[in-house]
Amino acid sequence: MDHIAPMREFMGLTFNMSTVLMTTVACLIVFLICFIGTRQISMRPSGLQNFLEWVIDFVRGIIKANMGWKVGGQFIALAFTLLFYVFVANMLGIPFEIYNKNTHEVWWKSPTSDVALTLTLSVLVILMTHYYGIKIRGFGDYLKDYVRPVPFLLPFKIIEEFSNMLTLGMRLFGNVFAKEILMVLLIGLGTSGLLGMVGGFLPTMVWQAFGIFIGSLQAYIFAMLAMVYMAHKVEHH
Repeated sequence: MDHIAPMREFMGLTFNMSTVLMTTVACLIVFLICFIGTRQISMRPSGLQNFLEWVIDFVRGIIKANMGWKVGGQFIALAFTLLFYVFVANMLGIPFEIYNKNTHEVWWKSPTSDVALTLTLSVLVILMTHYYGIKIRGFGDYLKDYVRPVPFLLPFKIIEEFSNMLTLGMRLFGNVFAKEILMVLLIGLGTSGLLGMVGGFLPTMVWQAFGIFIGSLQAYIFAMLAMVYMAHKVEHH
């Protein structure tokens, strides 16, 4: 429980190097899977191509459930990227955790267990919903949504925008962070001695399996809510 983040300063800014490293690793994994899976596309897919097509169909279902395909079809790449990246990021901390024994700095973990990353993702999503809302509907029609059906709802709708941003990021962070904290406790029990190893082995395996479920569910929820918020901005009500 005394593990700390490896913080480093560069040009007056402080960076969590573990988050930087693991974000890069997650991006590379997503890129390599997509690159290898689409390198030789065939009419009878197998292996990675079949998996990627299944993910795209799954994402298409999310979009169709929240907005019309005529408008929502342009967001399939965004939804696919969010779903795939968040899923991979959530999975990285499940098999193991790497830390410096001398400094107790954790270097390998799920990057989504860092609140700065999850809030950055949520801010990016919310900003994109505003951008595409203005681009697709026009600035005037977009602004009218803030005073519909009555003008006095304007303050509440502004508060709603901030609450959507906070809950989108904090939900992902809270679930992944709690998953990793309990994993550290179970591993600590397993390395405390022979009795601890025997008593902690089964709970650790069970929690790892449950961690896969949590990570998958949170990736789906993040991508789905991103499309819900996008639908609210780009569709004419």
